[in-house]
Amino acid sequence: MKKMKKIIGLMLIVSLLFSITGCGNDAANTDPAADAQKPAEQETILLAAAASLKNCMDDELIPLFEEKNPNVKVDATYDSSGKLQTQIEEGAEVDVFMSAAMKQMNALDEKGLMLKDSIVELLENKIVLVVPKGNKDISSFEEILKADAIAVGDPESVPAGQYAKESFESLGIWNDVAAKASLGTNVTEVLNWVAEGSADAGVVYATDAASNENVDVVAEAPEGSVSKVIYPVGIVNATSKTDSSKLFVEFLQSEDALKIFEKYGFTANK
Repeated sequence: MKKMKKIIGLMLIVSLLFSITGCGNDAANTDPAADAQKPAEQETILLAAAASLKNCMDDELIPLFEEKNPNVKVDATYDSSGKLQTQIEEGAEVDVFMSAAMKQMNALDEKGLMLKDSIVELLENKIVLVVPKGNKDISSFEEILKADAIAVGDPESVPAGQYAKESFESLGIWNDVAAKASLGTNVTEVLNWVAEGSADAGVVYATDAASNENVDVVAEAPEGSVSKVIYPVGIVNATSKTDSSKLFVEFLQSEDALKIFEKYGFTANK
């Protein structure tokens, strides 16, 4: 009987040792790096994007991303790229920035505020001249001086305004345009002024014009008068949510996302 108890005791010890060894092997086979790449459950990132991106982001792109990545939520704030740049410089807790021009993105990058190698020159847009629906008095950028009241974005902070100024300077009429101009704080405000009839003409993005049935597009900026309108996206260096932010930026480059951008009038930058 004593011999039998001794055998059983030895068997239990051996079994326990195998169990401990097996656990050790399981721990050794766990890949910490793989786990680190998985965003925490229900992590929320903040996107700061140019006002002209609001419709496509809120209506389709963000919902689709969240459907594909249920553990990541995207909150978004929209304004002129210049204002968003300033907010990031002042320490706003932004994770992903998407501007309507390279100027603001480059300024942040030069200050070391964007994550190295995260910037993607994603989209292209067009600058167009719009008038209130049915207005047939103006048909080109050169004819904008026929308008008594002109709406453009503030060139100091609004990329659409910077492009408008560049185009009118190329045509030699910027000073005359500026004398009649109201300066909007973002491109949406400029569009609304024209749509409401408080401005006789204005310069906005083609994508914005396509979203408002109360304006007519009468012309694109003359060829050669304005730089290529590029929308870059990148990850803010101060983010603590790098993996989720990378997921979102990668999604924006996907075929599904680019089709949605094209639906709203953007084209993929090539």
